[in-house]
Amino acid sequence: MGRIGDGDIHAAYVEFRAKESDKCLSAQCIYCQSIRAKNTSRQRAHLLECPAYLNAMKEHNPDNPILHEAVNGTPTQHTPAKSHKKRDLDTMVNGFQGSTSSAPQSFPIPKPQLERDFQMSVQLNPKISVGPGIWGQRNWVSFVSGHWNGRFGKGTVVPGGQDSQLIAPDLSTHIDANYLLQTHDHPPAFIAVKMDGWRVGPRDVLEKLEDPSQIDEVDPKTYSFRVNVHMETGDARYLILNTGMWVASGVRRGTEVIYDAFRVI
Repeated sequence: MGRIGDGDIHAAYVEFRAKESDKCLSAQCIYCQSIRAKNTSRQRAHLLECPAYLNAMKEHNPDNPILHEAVNGTPTQHTPAKSHKKRDLDTMVNGFQGSTSSAPQSFPIPKPQLERDFQMSVQLNPKISVGPGIWGQRNWVSFVSGHWNGRFGKGTVVPGGQDSQLIAPDLSTHIDANYLLQTHDHPPAFIAVKMDGWRVGPRDVLEKLEDPSQIDEVDPKTYSFRVNVHMETGDARYLILNTGMWVASGVRRGTEVIYDAFRVI
């Protein structure tokens, strides 16, 4: 049995073979891009001191055992998750009272929950300005490549996707992006991903995000970058993705965009 937090360690890395002749795999941290030999203990040691990883966990997953170990010196102990069938007591007792009918309407409505499911890092080409249109300024951003890692697998982002951005007068940016994921299976599966959402915040912050020389200076907490995620594939191994729902939080860093995606359950 692995140590507490081993699953979180593996989810933070993308494994690859640096050279075809290499017998051993290498692992790249998807938060800071550092590369090391595939070794769980060494990967754990790196994450315990990786500011990018620890900051992301503080914001998105404060119960993360690696974060707890970095702060307190010991990992959190595993406790059985509460049953998804347990609902809010008032809802269970009183049910939904939205009907105006005289007939009694009392039934529980499940509350959606979020489960951290995958992460994706994508390298971007310089944006191309399409120019002002009837809806606002249109920018076109294509993707060089990338990698992803999650509960349902791992793999690469196929070059050639694009994000058609619409910039509002206040610099709020509507995201309409299409990606193609390739899994590390043999043979690989291909998964089409569509994201749409908004990047909003104070004008001075959004101006910095449009300036490549200032992007790394922007604190992700000073703006909101949220998208809906939809997936489609015909591969029998991943058909469950076709009916899934996700929401994701994004950040910009240099010429890279990083998404942390949560499945709606």
